[in-house]
Amino acid sequence: MQEIIFVKKKLATGEWCAKCIDVSNRLEKDGTLRYIDRIVVADVNDAQSEGIQLALKHNMDRAPFFIVTDSNTTQIFDVYFKFKRHIQRFATAA
Repeated sequence: MQEIIFVKKKLATGEWCAKCIDVSNRLEKDGTLRYIDRIVVADVNDAQSEGIQLALKHNMDRAPFFIVTDSNTTQIFDVYFKFKRHIQRFATAA
């Protein structure tokens, strides 16, 4: 079974980063939002936020990104279109 986490960044102003807004809109428009198990916030004002901790764990220095975990592997996607291709392969194989 696969788990997908979408990590998006909240800026110091409290607003979402522009790229995060764009990717969120694409997820809805493309119908890929239904594959996301959890949405996690990387709050730049809170170094202990789950998203910041996940970024550190996976050596990610930009957001948004996706963490795709199955029983054997973890893949990180920081480009939406690569993530979407992965999801399309996953959806057709299921």
